[in-house]
Amino acid sequence: MNATAWVEDVEARVGARVAPDVARSPRALTVLFDPRCALCRRARAWMEHQPTYVPLTFVACSGDEARARYGDIPWLGDELVVVGDGGEVWAGPAAFLTCLWALVDWREWSYRLSGPAFAPLAKRFFRFLSSHRSGIARLFEHECTDGSCRI
Repeated sequence: MNATAWVEDVEARVGARVAPDVARSPRALTVLFDPRCALCRRARAWMEHQPTYVPLTFVACSGDEARARYGDIPWLGDELVVVGDGGEVWAGPAAFLTCLWALVDWREWSYRLSGPAFAPLAKRFFRFLSSHRSGIARLFEHECTDGSCRI
């Protein structure tokens, strides 16, 4: 397969995930996170102890499972990525809002932050966190247990 055909094949598979034929709410989500990032690990620990509307599964984006199941997602390892049980894919700020949507106490905020008034702010906030996560992570170099983090 030549490079052009390969790119077209990947784009078609990703396009099928990003734009499913039938719009529906996912019944389960897989969150692909960076296990080397203390901020990402803390966010995972926090989300694992929140009540959810849909089950969340966490998979290290750098692991064999992520590469085998989601290796065709171009943002894998570079962005927060969330995959729905129907193959839907959200990356970056959209993935952040999807995580909030899954949490009982934060779903209303996901709707507010995705609306026209706050979407640009939510996007800038997430981009800021992402671009500064190594510095922010230094604040969280301690481990979290049972959903409560202590220094």
